[in-house]
Amino acid sequence: MIYNIEYETMPREALEAIQLRRLQATLERVYATVPFYRKRFQEAGVVPADIRSLADLRRLPFMAKQDLRDNYPFGMFAVPMENVVRIQASSGTTGKPTVAGYTARDVSTWSELMARALTAGGVTRGDIIHNAYGYGLFTGGFGVHYGAERLGASTIPVSGGNTKRQVMIMKDFGPTVLTCTPSYALHLAEAARELGVTPEDLRLRVGIFGAEPWSEKMREDIEQRLHLQAVDIYGLTEVMGPGVSIECPEAKKGLHIFEDHFIPEIINPETGETLPYGEVGELVFTSITKEACPIIRYRTRDITSLNPEPCICGRTLIRMNRVTGRTDDMLIIRGVNVFPSQIESVLMETEGIEPHYQLVVDRENNLDILTVRVEIRDIAFSDQVRRLQDLEKNISKNIKEYLGISAKVKLVEPKSIERSEGKAKRVIDNRKF
Repeated sequence: MIYNIEYETMPREALEAIQLRRLQATLERVYATVPFYRKRFQEAGVVPADIRSLADLRRLPFMAKQDLRDNYPFGMFAVPMENVVRIQASSGTTGKPTVAGYTARDVSTWSELMARALTAGGVTRGDIIHNAYGYGLFTGGFGVHYGAERLGASTIPVSGGNTKRQVMIMKDFGPTVLTCTPSYALHLAEAARELGVTPEDLRLRVGIFGAEPWSEKMREDIEQRLHLQAVDIYGLTEVMGPGVSIECPEAKKGLHIFEDHFIPEIINPETGETLPYGEVGELVFTSITKEACPIIRYRTRDITSLNPEPCICGRTLIRMNRVTGRTDDMLIIRGVNVFPSQIESVLMETEGIEPHYQLVVDRENNLDILTVRVEIRDIAFSDQVRRLQDLEKNISKNIKEYLGISAKVKLVEPKSIERSEGKAKRVIDNRKF
């Protein structure tokens, strides 16, 4: 099924004409209302009137997450605050979140895009959706919720956590669609098995999973354990939230990007050169309908490629292949963005430890486990075991409060973490994607 046949099956010539018109209008608006863009464009020697074709987009400068942090919290907004009806955010390397604002029209647009995404993923208005994405500043829960309501499906806003209760609700309420991170889907499957709940006791038929990397092997495991069809969805707060692109069950060969709202590019992450279709590089997005905080050539740091061939489902939208990695050191732990520098900022405020640490990520019982190994000072290491245990608990508590994720903390002897003459190896990721 297709939610919006006009835009999702439009001939490319017509779609590109719409993209250019919306791009030009967006550039004129941000140049007039956002000092950051006006200064950046002037430094690049370009004005909105210079953009006469989609190919001219490459004349514009890139923007990155650091630009959003530098203009925290509302410096990137293109409308007055009285027109902003929603503020959401994702984490950043300094602990300051990257902020996204939405006008009423932005929320409506997001709702439609998520309705499109859910429909593309195989959801219908007759479905009941068990929404286990987190609600709050994180865009996942609200994105699915509003899209489901626009579609007309029933929504259970269960959010994350309290897994045993979720299994009970899944059994008793009979949801037919599960939305959450793929690792949490496996955790739910494991919890259900431990509680004696079989896939036959559930009515699930479709799963919309995203917010973290996952492999075809994980897809197979989820589909086998929950007896549903697992579909990949992509989005990020800076661009809009979930619903930027999604797979269709007909092909499962790339995620359809809703190009009437977002223009994708692939660039060489080292040179910034725009790459042709099919070549692997860094994904860049430009939003062309957002009102509150448009983004122009935003470097996502995600590595993928683009496929312009029409899909067997009937959509003519470009597809992005599964994200295979990132160009920076960001980790995604249970759907939350985590940078080593964030952990470091917590550790450096703690007395009795050295600035030598390592992050170890494992997958246990289908959930991501973060262990923070940190060296303790000589004077503290010989002290009472109870005090060391209290220190570990205190650091773990601070990480939870600061980043919103749980982490095991392990204090280790001085000089036990390997030193490097070059860049320190801060992260050991033992997960298999």
